[in-house]
Amino acid sequence: MTELATMDFHPQPQAGEARPWAFPAPERTALGNGLTVLRCHRPGQQIVAVEVLLDAPLEAEPAGLDGVATITARAFSEGTDKHSAEEFAAELERCGATLDAYADHPGIRLSLEVPASRLTKGLGLLADALRAPAFADSEIERLVRNRLDEIPHELANPSRRAAKELSKELFPATSRMSRPRQGTEETVAGIDSTAVRAFHEKHVRPATATAVVVGDLTGTDLDELLGDTLGVWTGSSAQPRPVPPVTADDSGRVVIVDRPGAVQTQLLIGRVGADRHDRVWAAQVLGTYCLGGTLTSRLDRVLREEKGYTYGVRSFGQVLRSAPDGTGASLLAISGSVDTPNTGPALQDLWTVLRTLAAEGLTDAERDVAVQNLVGVAPLRYETAAAVAGTLADQVEQHLPDDYQAELYRRLAATGTVEATAAVVNAFPVDRLVTVLVGDAAKIKEPVEALGIGEVTVVAAE
Repeated sequence: MTELATMDFHPQPQAGEARPWAFPAPERTALGNGLTVLRCHRPGQQIVAVEVLLDAPLEAEPAGLDGVATITARAFSEGTDKHSAEEFAAELERCGATLDAYADHPGIRLSLEVPASRLTKGLGLLADALRAPAFADSEIERLVRNRLDEIPHELANPSRRAAKELSKELFPATSRMSRPRQGTEETVAGIDSTAVRAFHEKHVRPATATAVVVGDLTGTDLDELLGDTLGVWTGSSAQPRPVPPVTADDSGRVVIVDRPGAVQTQLLIGRVGADRHDRVWAAQVLGTYCLGGTLTSRLDRVLREEKGYTYGVRSFGQVLRSAPDGTGASLLAISGSVDTPNTGPALQDLWTVLRTLAAEGLTDAERDVAVQNLVGVAPLRYETAAAVAGTLADQVEQHLPDDYQAELYRRLAATGTVEATAAVVNAFPVDRLVTVLVGDAAKIKEPVEALGIGEVTVVAAE
C-alpha cells in the first residue's frame, strides 16, 4: 500500500493583548498670517494628509449665482500665477500628490495627500493654489460646461433626485439649503471668471481659515515648512461669518416625483434634528445605527430579509451646518429603494417598524452589537492619515472641541439601551416625517394614500 502524505501545520496564531486606543489629539497653533493650524504626528503614516477649511459657505454665494462656490473650489487646481493648469497637474503628479476640493454648506474644503518625503513640494503647490489661483477665463468656462453636463445626469439618478426634492420640501425657498448645493442649470450658466474672482477675493483668506496636517512628521520642522508655504498666503483680516439659524418644516407629508414606467421606487424619508452640540447626539447615533445602520438592523431585517422588498434600507444622521449656540441642524433620514408593486406594503412595514420601536424599544443585544460596530472598529477606521485629518476638519467645521471624537466614543460605549431607544424614537416620529418617493405615480399614488402617513402630492420629474 502507498502511504498517504502527511502535512505539518504551523501553530495557530493567537491574538495579542488588546491595547488601549483613543482618537488622536491634535496640537493647535497659528501662523503669523492668522491661519489656524492643527497638527497630529502619526508615526508610520508616510502619506501626509492636509485639509484646509475656508470660511466660504454656500449661503455666502451672491443671489442668482448658486454654484459659484463649487466652481471656485474646482478652479483651485486649474493653474496659478506660476503654473498653467496642465503644468500644475504635472507638478502634483511629479511629487505623487493629489489635490481635491469641494464646497458645501459650511464652506470650501481642500484636501491634499502627499508622501512625507515630498511634503515641502506638496504644501508649496497647495499654498500657490490658495494664494494666487489663475482663474483663467478658458478654464472657468470649461468647468462651467462640465458642471452643466453633470446636472442632467444627477436629475436622472433617482437617489440624487430624491435628495433634491427633500431639501426643497424641508427648507423655506429663501434658504440656501432648499436649493441644490452645486447650483442649477440657470444659476451655473451665469458664472464666469469675474464672479469666481470676486467670490475668492471676498471669502478666501488665511485669517478665517484652518489647516489640518496629519501624518508621520519625523524629522520635519513643520513650523518652518508651514511658514515658508502656507505662511506666505496673505489676505485681509476678518471675523468668521455668523452662522444663521436653520429653519425647516417637517410636518408629515408625501411627495411623489413621477417617473412613468419606473420599475423601482426610490425612498427618502427625512426631517431636521439637532446637531452634534446637543447632548443627545451620541444616543441618537447609537439608536439610528440599530434602526438602519447595517445589514443586521431592524429595517433590513424586515424589509430585506423577511419581505424581500429591497436590497437594503439605511437610516443615518448627517450634519448640515453646526453652531455652538444650538442653532445648527442635521438631516435625519431613511433611504432605500423597493420594487414598484411593493411600494405601499414596504412603506406600511417601515412605519410598523417605527411604531413597534416606540412601543417596545430596542433590545440590549441590538445595543451591544451597535456599540461593538461603532466603537470596536474605530481603530481600523482611522488607520490612514486622511481619515484622521478628515474627522479633525469636521470638528473644526462644526465648531467642536479638539477632543470631541475621543469623547464621543466614550459616550457611545456608556450609552444604555433605554437612552438609545428614546433618542431614535424622538429622531423618527411617525407623524413628523417628510417622505419623497421617486417612481411611477400612476402605480404607487393610490396605495401610498391608503396608508394615511400624510397628504400626497405628485410633481413632475425634470
